[in-house]
Amino acid sequence: MTQAARASARKNDMAESKRFLILTADAGFGHRSAANAIEAALNERHSGACQVDVVNVLDAERTPAILRDSQTDYDRIARESPDLYKLGYEASDAPVPATIFENALTVMLFGPMRETLERYRPDVIVTTYPLYQAPLAAINALSRQPVPVITVVTDLATVHRIWFNNGVDQCLVPTETVRQLAVECGVALEKVQVTGIPVNPAITRDDREPAEVRRALGWRPELTTVLAVGSKRVGYLPDVLRALNHAALPIQIAAVAGGDDDLHQHLQSVEWHVPAHVHNFVDNMPDLMRASDVIVCKAGGLIVTESLARGLPLLLVDVIPGQEEGNAQYVVDGGAGRQVESPVDALETLFDWLNNDAALLAEAARNARKLGRPNAAYDVAECAWTLAQQTMRDQPEHLAKERPRISDLLKLFNLPWE
Repeated sequence: MTQAARASARKNDMAESKRFLILTADAGFGHRSAANAIEAALNERHSGACQVDVVNVLDAERTPAILRDSQTDYDRIARESPDLYKLGYEASDAPVPATIFENALTVMLFGPMRETLERYRPDVIVTTYPLYQAPLAAINALSRQPVPVITVVTDLATVHRIWFNNGVDQCLVPTETVRQLAVECGVALEKVQVTGIPVNPAITRDDREPAEVRRALGWRPELTTVLAVGSKRVGYLPDVLRALNHAALPIQIAAVAGGDDDLHQHLQSVEWHVPAHVHNFVDNMPDLMRASDVIVCKAGGLIVTESLARGLPLLLVDVIPGQEEGNAQYVVDGGAGRQVESPVDALETLFDWLNNDAALLAEAARNARKLGRPNAAYDVAECAWTLAQQTMRDQPEHLAKERPRISDLLKLFNLPWE
């Protein structure tokens, strides 16, 4: 084949490749982690046949500061004013406030979202963040060539109705409980599919024995290993670790501060009485999970889902009111972990789990594996891939009906869309 022919072939291959735009945000780790997992699954399954971009529209230049700053405000409010956060969460989780919120999001994000779509020109859009559904539905309602949209919900049970918009083509949810919520909030039943929350494919691909991974990490291979994962939103993790450090248990601790510099500095200054391995931010969490027997963490949707996919029992030491309460209940009801209210409670639970040759710990691990959905990222990727193979479509009827309302809303705020 001549050089010109090879160049032409490469050009044709690129022309035929499918473009996937994954929209996310950085309010916590979970939304972006889910987006990265979907990206990894698409590239693994369809390498060379797809182009995947992960984009945070809240960071766009034209996005209003109130939305851009909400990503960092989330950390501060959730930690410093949990009751206030819960009040706002519950007050907005009703039909009328949610509709007002959706209209505001449409107005504020219409411009940045439209510019993003024009730049990337995707064949399919996947969103792992709840604030994008309404603006996307508005753009598709006004477009003669609407782009298929998939919502991927990243909480296990307690889910805000802002996640659910019937303007999307597929709503992929983690559990049957959330499927029912989606339908109750107006998403057509045929659009809702239970897939689980996407997790890094590397978390479940590793079939090495935990002792082998511990050796590779330089840890004691024979000791029960407790993985403690913190961040700026995890309140009394240091107190729990202090109790475990002085309990004379045959354990070792791997502590990850999650980018919280103050927590990292504190953990480094501790006089450890058990083998301890302290990190700030890591890029090998799948290895740390595979090497561990128990995880101590908050009840975030992503960390809980990753732990369940790995079959890792959970000690939940922090729960954001409202949003994460359902995640904790899901774990506890499934027998995969416990929500602890104090360092003493955490210590007593670990004692129970390690008694009788760790029989209860083994049972919790089995239950975690039953709840886990390790293939969720691949299932989401295949759903997106299937949508991308469809030929150009006419505007769906439900979007066409929304066109006059959206047009009037944008005119009210002097936002041109032609």
